[in-house]
Amino acid sequence: MPFSYCLNTSTIRSEGTSILDMIDATADAGWDGIEPWVRELDDWVAGGGTLDQVRARAEERDLAIVNLIGFPEWAVPEEDRRTAGFTEAARCFEMASALGCPHVAAPPFGIHDRVVDILPVAERFADLVDLAAKSGVSPLLEYWGIAQTLGRTGEVLLVAAECGRSGVQLLADVFHMYKGSGHHVGFEHFGNRRLGLVHVNDYPATPARADITDADRVYPGDGLAPWQQIVTALDGIGFEGMLSLELFNESYWAKGPEVVAREGLAKLKACVEAA
Repeated sequence: MPFSYCLNTSTIRSEGTSILDMIDATADAGWDGIEPWVRELDDWVAGGGTLDQVRARAEERDLAIVNLIGFPEWAVPEEDRRTAGFTEAARCFEMASALGCPHVAAPPFGIHDRVVDILPVAERFADLVDLAAKSGVSPLLEYWGIAQTLGRTGEVLLVAAECGRSGVQLLADVFHMYKGSGHHVGFEHFGNRRLGLVHVNDYPATPARADITDADRVYPGDGLAPWQQIVTALDGIGFEGMLSLELFNESYWAKGPEVVAREGLAKLKACVEAA
């Protein structure tokens, strides 16, 4: 398969692990890319480090910084909150530019807990695309299965189509597709190169879908996710991007980043190769 492999740093969030430690563990395990969180980078800088050090370490280890995870309230209808959200988004975009990172995630944070009109969200996303372009990066429009707005594949496709900006790329997630729609049908509706990144993970039989949370995510292949269907669908649309392992499992954190980085890559590759 033409995929490459990325590790989201939430997967190896062991106590006392810095962003440089995460880069080293990820590279040592054989991943192609890393997906840091903005708060981890902020912690590094607050402790006296620099973004230049992060970029240099990633380059030394031949590891692409693929996407940043942040939570600016770009989509909210309240003008004051949205203004603050765009200020934070601009900071995230500048950070990504400094790291040589092409993307910043744009999830439905702030509208995930309520229903809002979807067409104005498309207009706000257009503004976000324009803002990102000033820093030479682009947002990945992400949907969350827990969200009451932008919780399903159809909603994110609508925003992408109606925002009036070309080249919009989307971020899908195996867990969120299960949590939101209960199925993984829909990849066939993504056009060529429109799917920018896929967060991969798996989910157990219990808790039930209505009660399952991010913390219950498990390694690919250790749950119920239909990997044959998922991999075949991604191959069918010509997806050649990265599969990024994003977990929040405290039992994995307890193992240490080196162990989890190795185990996670082996299990993910096994799912892809078996399909």
